[in-house]
Amino acid sequence: MERGGYIYIMSNKTRSVLYIGVTSVLYWRVSEHKSCKGSDFTTKYNCTDLVYFETFTTIEEAIKREKVLKKWKRDWKDNLIYKLNPDLVDLTENVKDYI
Repeated sequence: MERGGYIYIMSNKTRSVLYIGVTSVLYWRVSEHKSCKGSDFTTKYNCTDLVYFETFTTIEEAIKREKVLKKWKRDWKDNLIYKLNPDLVDLTENVKDYI
């Protein structure tokens, strides 16, 4: 059975920094970032809040989407986030079922 995938965007408390990642287990990966075990970048810039995510049928689709988003300009990423999350709240509680 093929496992699905997710792309996600983490941010710091002031929303001045964005980190885009990909994973097959969303809640677990977000929990790693929150505990400063996610990546050197998210630890350095305190990116502990999940502000955006997308779900994919396969991890390959998620990786492809991640590569596209990483090339986007900052204002394009901001607009994408605002469509799902206009108040820029931490969505971690919304993804507990994505284990």
